[in-house]
Amino acid sequence: MPILEVENIKKSFDSLEVLKQISFEVNKNDVIAVIGPSGSGKSTMLRSLVHLEELDGGNVSVNGNYIVKEGIYSKPQLVKQITSKMGMVFQHFNLFPHLTVVENLELAPKLLKQGSAEQNRSLSMELLKKVGLSDKADVLPSKLSGGQKQRVAIARALMRKPEILLFDEPTSALDPELTGEVLRVMKDLAQEGMTMVVVTHEMEFAKDVATKAIFMDKGEIVESGSPVDLLTNPQMERTKSFLHRTLQT
Repeated sequence: MPILEVENIKKSFDSLEVLKQISFEVNKNDVIAVIGPSGSGKSTMLRSLVHLEELDGGNVSVNGNYIVKEGIYSKPQLVKQITSKMGMVFQHFNLFPHLTVVENLELAPKLLKQGSAEQNRSLSMELLKKVGLSDKADVLPSKLSGGQKQRVAIARALMRKPEILLFDEPTSALDPELTGEVLRVMKDLAQEGMTMVVVTHEMEFAKDVATKAIFMDKGEIVESGSPVDLLTNPQMERTKSFLHRTLQT
């Protein structure tokens, strides 16, 4: 059974249809790369999976448990429980500037009363080591580079031991020289078997790391398949046009 099932989800902002009958499945250990032009609905789709956007129709389920079914949401407590299986990494880090790195990591478990202070400190230091930032535990985010902030954000998302990690353009706010350090962490997570859905414009990452690629445009999935096939031999004209423009820049 797929770990995540998305069926015919729809979303409009007033008269603008942002998501049009989007459907896909994610199996355990999959790395799904979602590519497409700005404004194609990629971020809205991702945010809807963790109920940061309310859908107008369709189904989203994790391990067979429905967040939303035929446009009707489950009870808030159940939605919260199901979405807690997913961690989200945002484009602009969203770190709390007044908290140190380790305090940022430990805030959610503390508020949700998950684990003891000792357990959370042990896990936070283990995760900072994983992302190469053991020496930054007591530093404020303002003292970090963009790449370091994003690695902290990844560690924070891992604190709740999610089954799926969602990434919304995790490198688009970074200088090119800082992008590599974030992609390395993501690649390591993929090699460890973390299930991931990554909205990205990093085509090499998609080709090298993803198990499946999805091309979205104008609120719909135009084409999907193996990353190598989709990126080197697309079948649809819209995909070809997008890749031609993207790979020329």
